[in-house]
Amino acid sequence: MPAPMKQTVRRSLLVTSATLAALALTAPVSLAVPIPPPSAPLSPSPSPSPSASKPASGSPSAGASKGASASASPSVAPPAKMSTVGGARLGQAGTQVTIAGGAPVLPKDLTARSWIVADAESGAVLAAHNAHWRLPPASTLKMLFADTVLPRFPRTTAHKVAPKDMAGVGAGSSLVGIKEGETYTVHDLWLGVFLRSGNDAVHVLSAMNGGVAATVAQMNEHADELQALDTDVVSPDGYDAPGQVSSAYDLTLFARSGLQKKDFREYCSTVSAKFPGATTKNKKGKPSRGTFEIQNTNRLLSGDYDISQYPGIAGVKNGNTTNAGATFTGVAERNGKVLLVTVMNPAKSDHNEVYKETAALFDWGFQAAGKVTPVGELIAPRNAAQSSAQPGANPSSSAGGGQAGGAGNASGKPVAGAVADDGSGGMWIALAITGGLLVLLAGGAWLVNRRWPLPDLVRRRR
Repeated sequence: MPAPMKQTVRRSLLVTSATLAALALTAPVSLAVPIPPPSAPLSPSPSPSPSASKPASGSPSAGASKGASASASPSVAPPAKMSTVGGARLGQAGTQVTIAGGAPVLPKDLTARSWIVADAESGAVLAAHNAHWRLPPASTLKMLFADTVLPRFPRTTAHKVAPKDMAGVGAGSSLVGIKEGETYTVHDLWLGVFLRSGNDAVHVLSAMNGGVAATVAQMNEHADELQALDTDVVSPDGYDAPGQVSSAYDLTLFARSGLQKKDFREYCSTVSAKFPGATTKNKKGKPSRGTFEIQNTNRLLSGDYDISQYPGIAGVKNGNTTNAGATFTGVAERNGKVLLVTVMNPAKSDHNEVYKETAALFDWGFQAAGKVTPVGELIAPRNAAQSSAQPGANPSSSAGGGQAGGAGNASGKPVAGAVADDGSGGMWIALAITGGLLVLLAGGAWLVNRRWPLPDLVRRRR
């Protein structure tokens, strides 16, 4: 059994032990995410098989183990064995879903090689299809880049771009239009990353961060911390590179971690912004610098001629390259429920197909929430329990952790049910409850429901 899975099982056993102790003595203690047993049956509902179209020459093998050398192109079918991080069913090929009474069936026209629908707050995976298939991620990898680098520089920091800063930007890259010799704030650069998916902005920020090689190393380290073990970073911007892979599961982890940061939420939800242009001289010979408008290329956020803005959408990131095809991770809120959906490489070549399939999965997820048994979970970062138990831990600034329970639980929901003392054995009951809660906080901190301030962003969309 992989080490991350062992940690998850061990943590679950600790939480379960504390829960049973509290049940025996006083009142029930409830967890946020019920995880189905690995032996849960596969859903009988039909599922399209991943398409063999769009062979990606020059990209890594999707089935290669992490750190292994990659073959020239990804396999046309998911590997027989995939990672089981987050649950055994997530390592199985094909669609994983457990439909209960009253739950809608999955959309029948899904063609993506891989996808996942998860509750953003509890981490419950409602359904998935080849969730751990290691595929080229395209610019959705910029979510990991932002989650890693964004906390390192104040947004007001100014930087004058040198020619070496943009060395290595790949041919045909998406660009925001950064000019050498011009000065930009970090705020400008992040708008360029999120709205225009600008590889030039990524390279400038990487140069500020010690260079591309240092940034790639930090991203790989952060991916390991998040237990995103399907991911190997080669280029920080997601540009096609041999050996660069991720998965729908990992991309969802990156989005979930990044969304705990206020700046990340702001940038990924911005529809349009003004970006600094080149400095020119006016008629009087004085330097003048104007701006031009940039618009978010996330079509569920900005809309397009063949697709409407999705109700409740609040980010996150899209991508498209030759090897990866179209990829997208989105977050949306409806009636107090926040869902994350990741879709990778639809076989259909229709315009905006990745967004159409994402919208269909969002619709299904909001209808199915509470009516399906989760098939897995979005696992906690390695340091989540420790960081969340520390006084003053801040989920908006932490690189990967959240805060659970007590004052840190923004939802105001209790970690455990209140218990009324009837006067008999009160001291032992209190000790048992305290011990159980400590185990819950240490072992199950990441599983406690947290409320992110997404509704404010959603209201701007309506």
